[in-house]
Amino acid sequence: MISPIEKEIVSLLQKSDKKAISLLYENYADALFGVIKKVITDDDIAQDVLQESFVKIWRYAKKYDPNKAKLFTWLYRISYNCAIDKVRNIKNKSGKEVQIETSNVYKVSSTELNQDVLDIKKHLSSLDEKYQIVLNALFFEGMTQQEASDELNIPLGTIKSRLKIGLRELKKIYNP
Repeated sequence: MISPIEKEIVSLLQKSDKKAISLLYENYADALFGVIKKVITDDDIAQDVLQESFVKIWRYAKKYDPNKAKLFTWLYRISYNCAIDKVRNIKNKSGKEVQIETSNVYKVSSTELNQDVLDIKKHLSSLDEKYQIVLNALFFEGMTQQEASDELNIPLGTIKSRLKIGLRELKKIYNP
């Protein structure tokens, strides 16, 4: 059974009413912070992740479907995924060091650059539109596969298939 406050929040979310965010925060922030703290022990980072979660919740508010999941389940998944993403991000950053002394970034001459690769958008336009849309979202708009799936309203498996096929087609262009 859905509570009256949950009904109110869902209604406000679907209308993009900003009151929904404050009601969500009042009613769910502590529980979501607890979810995040199970993944991230540092309080400051966990607070940042909570804030990022609320930003994502607001961004995807119109996509919430009460017929598919309870509100808390939806909120939980977003918060948990944000926490996991943050952990991965921290691990990736900590394992990389920049070594300027051995860098060869500035030693590349224009003759060494493959001029064909520089016009990737031109070649991308030669692909079927369904592949263009996916490749654009993933590479030029910086979306994850899940975000592209949500944003484009295309199943995640289809996103992955179109990515694979689109890259295969581009490879044929660059390595005939």
